[in-house]
Amino acid sequence: MEISRAEISKTIITKLIAEKESLKKQFSDSKNKIGYFYLDNLLPIELADKIHAKFPNTENTMLKKSLKEYKHVAFQMDKYDKLLEKVIYAFQDDKVVKLISEICDIEGISPDKNLYAGGLSLMKKGNFLNPHLDNSHDKDRENWRVLNLLYYVTPNWKMENGGNLELWINGLNNEPIVIESKFNRLVVMATHNKSWHSVNEVLVDKVRCCVSNYYFSEKPLLPTDSFHVTSFRGRSNQKIRDTFLQVDNFVRMGIRKIFKKGIRKNPHQYKK
Repeated sequence: MEISRAEISKTIITKLIAEKESLKKQFSDSKNKIGYFYLDNLLPIELADKIHAKFPNTENTMLKKSLKEYKHVAFQMDKYDKLLEKVIYAFQDDKVVKLISEICDIEGISPDKNLYAGGLSLMKKGNFLNPHLDNSHDKDRENWRVLNLLYYVTPNWKMENGGNLELWINGLNNEPIVIESKFNRLVVMATHNKSWHSVNEVLVDKVRCCVSNYYFSEKPLLPTDSFHVTSFRGRSNQKIRDTFLQVDNFVRMGIRKIFKKGIRKNPHQYKK
């Protein structure tokens, strides 16, 4: 018998409630820089394994390759196995959103049914994501992006494989905190004008698979937050790339000052 979205949500809720106080402490202790928490063993192992098995091949995804990033994404969920859509939207259940809101002490948050920049992320050998700030708003530039939810489902993933989340809590000139993309681990991180993060290069011939969601709010997390496009930087050993990316950020911001929603519609959203 197939598992329902409601059953997946219920399992997530049960796990969040059981670990609520420790998760609140994780987020509270880190919120003065980049608030985050992570939770292991989120779903039953059999279900997490099945979710991973249903991920599409990279050939059936959209490739994003530039100096900024090199990864594969999938967001038109009706093209893939139904289980994948169920697990994505399980994180958008009202009770799940409410619990995460309480853990992070952020009021008035809501999920993104359009999966604007969300969905599935697949990274194989050589793939990476340079340090960046996520786009500050939703697709209509009406609400602020405040939380990033990442659920990792690749069995036996190890830190030495690369493909791990990096949080630059002390700025880009210092070493980041590295959070392993561990199997069946949920990571929730705040997104604001100081939340620089990245994914280091995948070093093994395996594919790191991740289920991604964003939560939004009518208010920004920080009083100093301002509108910005997705903004990339180079690493400390990428001086030329860093210069190019800063120019690119400046140009794209200039365009958005003239054209509020950009000159083209971002294709990375679920068109139902």
